[in-house]
Formats: sequence, C-alpha cells, structure tokens
Amino acid sequence: MAAFRDMEEVSQGLLSLLGANRAEAQQRRLLGRHEQVVERLLETQDSAEQRLREILAAEEEVAQSLLDAKERAHQGGAELQQLEAELRKAGEEDTCLKASLLQLTRELEELKETEASLERQEREVDEDTTVTIPSAVYVAQLYRQISKIEWDYECEPGMVKGIHHGPSVAQPVQLDSTQLSKKFISDYLWNLVDTDW
Repeated sequence: MAAFRDMEEVSQGLLSLLGANRAEAQQRRLLGRHEQVVERLLETQDSAEQRLREILAAEEEVAQSLLDAKERAHQGGAELQQLEAELRKAGEEDTCLKASLLQLTRELEELKETEASLERQEREVDEDTTVTIPSAVYVAQLYRQISKIEWDYECEPGMVKGIHHGPSVAQPVQLDSTQLSKKFISDYLWNLVDTDW
C-alpha cells in the first residue's frame, strides 16, 4: 500500500504537473488568441481612424462646397438685384424715349402741315405774281423811261440810290429814308423829271 500510495502521490504529482503543463499550454493558447484579438483590434482601430479621416475630409469638402454655393447664391442675388435695377432704369429710359418720340412725331406732323400750308401760300403767291409782275415790270420800265433814273438795287436797306440822267448832266441820287419822309422823297424824285414834253 505504501507503494500504492507512492504511486498515487507520483500520479497526483504527475497530474498536477500535467495540469500545470496544460494550464501553461492553455495560457499560451489564450495569449496567442489574445495577441490575435489585439492585432485585430489594432487593425480595426487603424481602419476606423482611416475611415474617420476620410469622413472628416468628405465633410470638410461638403461644408466648403456648401459655403461656396452660399457665396455664389449671394453673389447671384446681388447680380439679380443689379440686373433688376438696370432693367427698371432701361424701362424708365424706354418710357422717356417713347414720350420723346411721340412728341417729335407730333412736331413732325405740325411741321409737315406748316410746310404744306407754306407750299399752298407759295403757289398762291406765284399765281398772284405771275399776274402782277408783268404789270409791275411795265410800270417800273415806264417810270424809268419817264424819270430817267437808273436805280442801285444793291444799296443798303433804308437808302434810295441811283443815277438821274438829266437833259444836260447825270447826277447821283442818294436819299436816307430813315431820316426823310416818303412824301419828301417822292416829291424830290418827281421834281427831277422833265415835264416839258
């Protein structure tokens, strides 16, 4: 029995030794698995950090795009207001130009009517002068032959100028109608005429 006990003690010692070896092997297995889990955890953490950086970069791009879009919208609003103001101004100028055009059209019509009236009057005067001019020319020629005065038609306004070709000598005639009466001028000129026919 003592051998049995010794054997039992050795068995128990072996069992405890084996148990210790099993525990160590199990611990090594667990440590190996633990290392794998830690490696996976670190890989997952690295991957998560990379994705987080990508998400943050994407969010930053979206935020910048949004700010740019807001700025463009603000500028577009300002440009729209400016274009609306220019459109209003152009409309006002158009209204003024239309009013001016209407006024000018009326004035043109009035001028056409005035021109037509003047043309009618000119025709009437032409008709009248075609009748009266020959008789006026005859009277002027007759008066020239009677008075023997050659008139200066290019003298200044208000002056009566000419040359009287009398029986003996030609003498100049120069009278200022602004200082002398018409009656005096008429009497003076008729007194130059030789009435001895």
